[in-house]
Amino acid sequence: MTLKKSTRYALYAAMEMARAGVENPVAATRVAERYKIPTSVLAKIFQQLVRAGIAVSTRGVGGGYALARSPSEVTVLDVIDAFEAARKTAGCLLVDEDDVACGEFTLCRLRSLVDEVDEMARCTYASVTLETLVGNRPRQDVKLRVIR
Repeated sequence: MTLKKSTRYALYAAMEMARAGVENPVAATRVAERYKIPTSVLAKIFQQLVRAGIAVSTRGVGGGYALARSPSEVTVLDVIDAFEAARKTAGCLLVDEDDVACGEFTLCRLRSLVDEVDEMARCTYASVTLETLVGNRPRQDVKLRVIR
């Protein structure tokens, strides 16, 4: 399972909201600076998190974004599903959208393996909450090297 850049950015944003707690909104500019993401891009990410019901926004001084639910109730898969298109269950993960299917779809053992690995990844993402992901470590405002 490969994640789009916007999904990775959403996971960074969700982790920062989880670290801050439900009562402490996080400013998009602060998250953008920490992860070296353009603020305009991150603003759109936060808007999509709000539309998905994962985050809420607060305007004004001291405003920002916070998780709509407790970090123990939001899974990594919740965030991923808000940004990744639903996979076609009848489609083959081995074929790009532009490619022609090989015709052996129902018999393909390689396809079965790839499907199984994809499902295992989704189950793993579903089993990890944001609380687990960020742990109870104290927040450190250090610059992180982010892979783009």
